Amino acid sequence: MRTTLLGVAAMGTLIWAAIDQFGIPVADMVDLLLTTLLAVGVVIGVAGVGVSVWLGLRYLFRKRN
Repeated sequence: MRTTLLGVAAMGTLIWAAIDQFGIPVADMVDLLLTTLLAVGVVIGVAGVGVSVWLGLRYLFRKRN
């Protein structure tokens, strides 16, 4: 639990530093966040399709034997 909280606090500090100290606009940070969430969603979706195909093929080949 402590490691998770420290990780979240460190990420918050990095975001604050990017906005406050380096002058990155908040709108750009939101765009980066949404792009990251989309990329993670695509990776999870592709992995889900791969697992579904793998399990489906296992089921089909076990039925025949």
